[in-house]
Formats: sequence, structure tokens, C-alpha cells
Amino acid sequence: MKSIFFGSLFLLTSTLMGGLNSCKSYPPTDLAQNNIIPKPVSVVATRGTFELSEGAMLYVQEGSDELLQLGQYLADILTPATGFSMAVKPSSSAPSGGNIFLSLVDVDNELGEEGYELTIHKDWVQIAAVQPAGIARGIQTLRQLFPPRIEANEPQEGPWLLATGTVRDFPQYSFRGAMLDVARHFFQVKDVKQYIDYLALYKMNVLHLHLSDDQGWRIEIKSWPNLTQHGASTQVGGGEGGFYTQEEYQEIVQYAQERYITIIPEIDLPGHTNAALSSYPELNCDGKATELYTGTKVGFSTLCTKKEVVYEFIDDVVRELSEMTPGKYFHIGGDESLSTPLKDYIPFVNRVQQIVLSHGKQVIGWDEIAHARLVENAVVQYWARDKNALKGVEQGARVIMSPAAKAYLDMKYDSTTVLGLHWAGYIEVDAGYNWDLASLVPGIEQEQILGVEAPLWSETVTNMQEIEYMVIPRLLGYAEIGWTHPSQRSWDEYKVRLGNQHDRFNVLGINYYPSPLVPWKDGSAAAPETEK
Repeated sequence: MKSIFFGSLFLLTSTLMGGLNSCKSYPPTDLAQNNIIPKPVSVVATRGTFELSEGAMLYVQEGSDELLQLGQYLADILTPATGFSMAVKPSSSAPSGGNIFLSLVDVDNELGEEGYELTIHKDWVQIAAVQPAGIARGIQTLRQLFPPRIEANEPQEGPWLLATGTVRDFPQYSFRGAMLDVARHFFQVKDVKQYIDYLALYKMNVLHLHLSDDQGWRIEIKSWPNLTQHGASTQVGGGEGGFYTQEEYQEIVQYAQERYITIIPEIDLPGHTNAALSSYPELNCDGKATELYTGTKVGFSTLCTKKEVVYEFIDDVVRELSEMTPGKYFHIGGDESLSTPLKDYIPFVNRVQQIVLSHGKQVIGWDEIAHARLVENAVVQYWARDKNALKGVEQGARVIMSPAAKAYLDMKYDSTTVLGLHWAGYIEVDAGYNWDLASLVPGIEQEQILGVEAPLWSETVTNMQEIEYMVIPRLLGYAEIGWTHPSQRSWDEYKVRLGNQHDRFNVLGINYYPSPLVPWKDGSAAAPETEK
């Protein structure tokens, strides 16, 4: 009886002390102990603490409208959770007193366009970069250094503390992107914006929109209105489909631009075109409109490559889309055109490339386009066949690495995953992270690689919750592959940083996949979920 009593007393005392200790907050002093994703180039700790308090101001170097916009973007991130009214003001020098300062430097050859230096002093914080894009990336690092509750949409309890030191950082590759297939299933503008926000948080800089396929045409083309009046009316499984008006598309482009993310539109040609063929019978060789399609098979459709009206159609589509797209790339698809004989496919791709050039854009296409004679500055997106990508490199093209077996976000995590497909295999979180762009295909060297892109095809994905489950947390790994030098990457170290994203995911309300391979850390700091 005595042993039971003292045992119970010890357990009660330990529990109370543990509770008291858990309530005590220790100021962070070691900046090197961070969970930043992607992993920065260097972090130097100075063993102090900065506190963001009420009355703090957000100053930006005077003379730059872009910096004012970035300052407001940062204020919009920090204000809801802190409850502070952070004014954004221009300044000629770095002000102390607990403030934040955004500035541009004249020369720093190492930082480049997207690099930055984030310096946290005891009484002020500065983000410096050569270009505004670098400031945008530095903002995301600062954001990740704050406690996860900074993501909440309503005031949270402070304090808002940061360890002092310097983060110096720049990307390994200039192209770090993801693709969203809005053709198989259509997603609203607000969903695309949410996707853009996830890309921005982890310093990705490209969103490739797959705007047309057999199941639906998703972008308004005013010179060919039936593409959306008819061709957008359905999707996989027979739902009502949808499309973006030109105004909505421009809204998406603008939203991405504000986060220094480039939109790349894709119109898949000459295959994956049933929605167009159903909308305009003259695009078919027999002059008859096809039936709308709601299945998932591929390779059965093709534009009639010998008809002049087909090229008039393509010219109009490329022209209207290019006029709304400030980025330099236009994606012509070119994959799985199994119903187009190679003798017809090659001259078709040659001619379409010239159309793209005539509208001031550079050509991107899936790796099959390397069968054609590639134009200068063409980019081949490797997804399936090494030999196609190598053909592109032999012609002087650069390569975007999107290997289906490593980078396709629609592949199942394992055999128990309800969503997704598995024709390219299963991609658990470690498999998605443990590969290097420059060593994947012998004969394709780093200087020939533009970067990495992780595509999400949407045959099985129907809403934002399902998008999140397939994308998060794998997206973070692809962001790090594109940003961080391979010598600094290790799965054993990365999975700990990834596990520490647990609370941030929860505060953001992300329906993520809780991989059993990741040591998810519950810091018990999650705030009420934000509304999407």
C-alpha cells in the first residue's frame, strides 16, 4: 500500500512539474536550430533574441514601388496573428527600435536574382537582396522562423521572438515549379491562388497550368468561343467542368506575379485535344465533331495536322494567351500523341514552334517534342524517356526534370493510398526527396538542366483537400531539390525539419499526408484552423 501511495505521489508531482515546465517559454537564441525549408546556403547564429512588438514598423528602402508592395505583403502575413498594426513606410536607412527593413544592394554576384541576406539583430531585422525577387524569398524565410501560429488569421498570444544571426541564401536552379492539371478536373480561381501560396511559402517560382485536354478546355479564347461554351462543360466522371474567363486568368497571373511566381500556360497539342475537336468539327480530318469525353484513357485524339485551319486555330490560341501572360514561356504539350503518325507529328511540332516564337514566347514541350527540329532556346520537359531528353540536349535544348517515377504528385504514396495512380510506381516522401537532378540521367549535366517541376495530374483529384493530400508534404522536398545544393541535402536531417512543419500545416489548415517515415513533431502550438 505504501509503495502504491508514494508511486502515485511521485507520478502526480512529475505531472505537475512537467505541466509547469511546458508552460515556461525560453527565448530562442540559436538561429542554427531552425526548420527552414528549403535548407539555406548558410546560417550564422549570434546567440541573441529579437522580439517583434506592438508599434513595430515595416520600413522599405525609398524609391521602389516593388519594395513597398513587398513590405505590404509581409505586413499582411504578420498582422493577423500578431494583432499589430504594422505600417509600411519608405526610409533611406535601416531604422532600429524593433523594426523590419527591406533593402536592395547594388552588387552581390553570389546572390543573383533570387538570393537574399536576412540579418536578425537584437533590435531590428533586415532583408537585403540584389533584386525584389530575392526580398520575396527572404520574406518566406523570415516567416518560417516565426512560430507556426504566425499563420493564423486571428490574434494569437505572443511573444513573437526570433533568434539573432544571419541567413545567407540563394538557389541552385533558376526554375523550381509545380504543375496543376485543371483540365481533367476544374479548380476555381481561389484554389489556384491557394496553390500559389503554397509554392511561395517554399520559394518555388513557377506554376505550370495544364489548361486543355480531352476532358475539358479551361481558358476563354474570344476568337474561338465554343471552346469554353461547349468544350469546358464537363470533366472526368461527368461533372459540370468550368473555365477561366480571360479576366480570371489575368487575376491568377497577377496574384502569382505579386509572389514572384511565373505562370506557364500549356495548350496540349496535337493530342489530348478531344475537347477542342468536339467544339470545332473543322479541326478533325473528317470534319465531324467528336463526342465530349469524361474518361481517363489517353492517346486517342489528334488535331488534323494537314489542315490549314488547324494552324489558324493554334495561332489565335497562342496569340490570345500570350497577350495575357507576361512570362517568357509557352508550353505546347506534345506528349502521348499516339494517334498522330510521326511523319505528321514532326512537321506539326516544327510549325507550332514557329507560331510560338512569332508571339514572343519561348517553347516548352514534353520530352516527345525532341523528335522534331527544336528551335533556339526550346526547353524539353523530361517525364518519361531518357532518350527523348537526350535528343533535346543534343539539339542544344535545356531540360526541366519531371521524372514520373520521382516527381509526379499524382502517384500514390503506397498501395493503401486512396487517391492517385501508380502506373509510374509509388512515391513515398523519402523517394520523392532522395534524388538529384544532375545525376538522374547519364549524359544530362547540371548546366543543361533548367530546374525541376512536380506535376499534379487530376484524374483522381477533385477538390482542394485532395490536392493538399497528394501535394503536401512532397512539394517541400521538390522545393529543396531545386533550391539547395545536393551536398547540403540529407534525408535523415531533412525529415526532422519536415516533421517540425507539423504545427504550421495544422495552423494553415492543410490536409497533408502524415507519412509514417517522418517524425512529426506536435508542438501543441496549433491555432484554430484558418478559413480557405
